[in-house]
Amino acid sequence: MTDHPQTTLPKMLLRKWQQRFLEGRGLLLAIAVVLGFFVALSDLVLWQGVIGFGVVVAATVFLPRNTEMATPAAASADMQRLMRQQAAIQFADALPEPCFLLDRRAVVTHRNPPAASQFPSTPVGNPIAFSIRHPALLSAIDRVRISGVPQSVELHQTIPNETWFQVSVAPLDMGGAAGQGAAWIVVTMHNLTEQKRVEAMRADFVANASHELRTPLTSLIGFVETLQGPAAKDPEARERFLGIMRAQGERMSKLIDDLLSLSRIELRQHVRPTTNVNLSLILKQVVEELQTQAKEAGVKVEVSVPEEPVNVLGQHDELYEVFENLIDNAIKYGADGESVEVALTPSARPGFTHMVQITDHGTGIAEEHVPRLTERFYRVDAESSRRKKGTGLGLAIVKHILNRHGAQMSIRSKLGEGTTVEILIAR
Repeated sequence: MTDHPQTTLPKMLLRKWQQRFLEGRGLLLAIAVVLGFFVALSDLVLWQGVIGFGVVVAATVFLPRNTEMATPAAASADMQRLMRQQAAIQFADALPEPCFLLDRRAVVTHRNPPAASQFPSTPVGNPIAFSIRHPALLSAIDRVRISGVPQSVELHQTIPNETWFQVSVAPLDMGGAAGQGAAWIVVTMHNLTEQKRVEAMRADFVANASHELRTPLTSLIGFVETLQGPAAKDPEARERFLGIMRAQGERMSKLIDDLLSLSRIELRQHVRPTTNVNLSLILKQVVEELQTQAKEAGVKVEVSVPEEPVNVLGQHDELYEVFENLIDNAIKYGADGESVEVALTPSARPGFTHMVQITDHGTGIAEEHVPRLTERFYRVDAESSRRKKGTGLGLAIVKHILNRHGAQMSIRSKLGEGTTVEILIAR
């Protein structure tokens, strides 16, 4: 929890009064004994003795001591230091990014709301090393504590999600005594996650596109050279080659579309959708859209969904793309079974409200291939995939969309027994 700036000064004054009382308790005990003798041996009334003792206690706790009265500059310095601390806390709370204030022992004395939200396991009162065990960051804090020279490091975390922060560590002068160093250390964190993901997206796009586009481009160049040479005056060959070239061009276009789609999804994968969509309606729309393709493949698609709306948090177009990919795969690769079943039912798994099952009765997939099906460009049969205009990116796109929606996918398949894909949907 964060400390409220307005409660810091009263707390510090209360601690100061408590300390004075504890330091003067011996003197107060002696005064109490003397007053007791006066009450017992003189005309002094008990209530008068109690009042007198109360006055002595108040003077001990609240009145400044001789040393304090002799050094008003010290009292003024203490007040200025308290005001600086208040200002530092208020400034940290105004920052939009995580900020920690540490003391000389690297114990967290304050954290602003973004720090409390993004690093909940780093509470006030604990050393920061208890929760953020990053050697470079801890070394930077030690260097600032010893030398007072600001430091900057990059913090990379993989749990619970992969994140990057540019961390600045700097001393904060609170007006302490000379030679004692800075009273506090300021740790501010600038989130680099989006920037890193964009860089990775660009690198992946270049690597994947160059690899996958090389084959169709080489084929196109070869056919163009043939049409310019030996087949220049052969109408039959020209028509055949132009058909192949068109198919290769369409394949490259589909590949680029899938790469761009995957990159966009990865960029916002960590942001959960907040709108309600009707899952039952989406499944009906996808099945209706694919009816022509199913008829051409000789496959009957049977859909079983509730008549009433099934509302879940999601992004309509992305969920449509998920089920379009999965049902399209079931039609393409399960055509031997002549039927595909799509069912939406309540989920028995804790944390998930509904389950979508897509089942085909085709040739199935060997078990050793199943764990790798969602990898980019992984194909069980590359030649068959190309003939069916597959890019090898469909299930990778499905996986990233489902991750964004907090959903889970499992695939069960055996050779000769077909394939079942289960999608567990969270509310």
